[in-house]
Amino acid sequence: MTTSVARYRAQPTVLTALRTPRLLVREVLAGLVVALALIPEAISFSIIAGVDPKVGLFSSFIMAVTIAFVGGRPAMISAATGAVALVIAPVMREHGMDYFIATVLLAGVLQIVLALLGVARLMRFIPRSVMVGFVNALAILVFLAQLPHLIDVPWTVYPLVAAGLLILVFLPRFTRVIPAPLVCIVLVTGAVILLNLNVPTVGDQGELPRSLPELFLPHVPLTIETLSIIGPYALAMALVGLMESLMTAKLVDDVTDTRSNKTRESWGQGVANIVSGFFGGMGGCAMIGQTMINVKVSGARTRISTFLAGVFLLILVVTLGDIVAVIPMAALVAVMIMVCVATFDWHSITPATLRRLPKSETAVMVITVTAVVATHNLAVGVIAGVLAASVMFVRRVAHLVEVQRVVATDADGEVARYAVTGQLLFASSNDLTTMFEYATDPNRVVIDLSGSHIWDASSVAALDAIETKYAQHGTTVQIIGMNPGTSAFHARLSGGLG
Repeated sequence: MTTSVARYRAQPTVLTALRTPRLLVREVLAGLVVALALIPEAISFSIIAGVDPKVGLFSSFIMAVTIAFVGGRPAMISAATGAVALVIAPVMREHGMDYFIATVLLAGVLQIVLALLGVARLMRFIPRSVMVGFVNALAILVFLAQLPHLIDVPWTVYPLVAAGLLILVFLPRFTRVIPAPLVCIVLVTGAVILLNLNVPTVGDQGELPRSLPELFLPHVPLTIETLSIIGPYALAMALVGLMESLMTAKLVDDVTDTRSNKTRESWGQGVANIVSGFFGGMGGCAMIGQTMINVKVSGARTRISTFLAGVFLLILVVTLGDIVAVIPMAALVAVMIMVCVATFDWHSITPATLRRLPKSETAVMVITVTAVVATHNLAVGVIAGVLAASVMFVRRVAHLVEVQRVVATDADGEVARYAVTGQLLFASSNDLTTMFEYATDPNRVVIDLSGSHIWDASSVAALDAIETKYAQHGTTVQIIGMNPGTSAFHARLSGGLG
């Protein structure tokens, strides 16, 4: 137990940050950088969902502020996301705003229910190869999202992006007092204003709101018909949101060497979505790009940065909208490209790593990445990766069962002894019945299971079939060496499976 705890660093608390000026400044500046990066993303996701830009912006503000209090992973950023927008966009398109918000509210309720049912514990079944594929796919998706801002644009965009990347690469080598992304945004914006360059800006992405969010109660009939309309989309949103959030939380745990409460994060996401829905927001989940800006690039570690990201976002779009509107997209694109580079697990694709890893591990990673990039749905990729890993694991285990036969003579005559080693489950037990010499064995057979373990009913049925085949030849079978778990399982099912 001591060794397990020692693996993790002590996590800075909010009180520690408030008492330490250096840490507090870092948290404040990180929150500001994240807020700036959230604006174009929230507008873009609003467009995907088919709603007004202010819906995504207000949702990002509300979710960030709410999750700062109720979330289980400090410093993780939750806001409006593309995956959630894609899932619930059909509701807005086919049924309108009231049903859209009702879907968000129901999804929040479902997330709380799933959290109470222990959905966070399912994270233990996600293999490392799927996690690596998830991270690499996220980096690729974030990069692909920047391409529209680099195609069919004035040529001056490219030197601006290049200048921004140089700032992001070299400034941290001299100082980390001020986050490099903030310096990049300020300097590139200043250059555009001074040189009077005509390049795409944040203002070109959509109109920024001029007022505070207001309470919104959806007017939908509380009937089974309404539930049949919004239920499937709400469940899909709940699952996608939880999967993205829990995977991102695990990633942040690894980056910071700290632990987080995944169950709290699960119901916290539900609470944040419910609050977002009641203020007319589109809901969302954890955001990998902005979280990496906050944690990996800016060095934030506490809930202060998450809270201030939401507060700064509201201040920027409502009171300083005219200033924010002139920020060139080139600056934000440079920041996001740097996030992609920092997020991608480059070690996973080096020749040395690929040579050492089993081909099945590499295949699972590739399947996960391919599925995510092809569908732009992280949940689909993770499910595909887990299924592929499960199939390959079962296939590998199926070939690890061995049966050794020895014929000996004792006081009672000849006896054939079979030593079975390996894990007996449906995949391996299917061939078990073919490994015995039914016709040529003597009248007594002993099957030794001391080197194996029975995991399912298929294995019990296989042993029953072996005894039946021997009985047809007048042979007596004795099974020995079962461990307590195997013995109890076998005794409960043997003879009753048909």
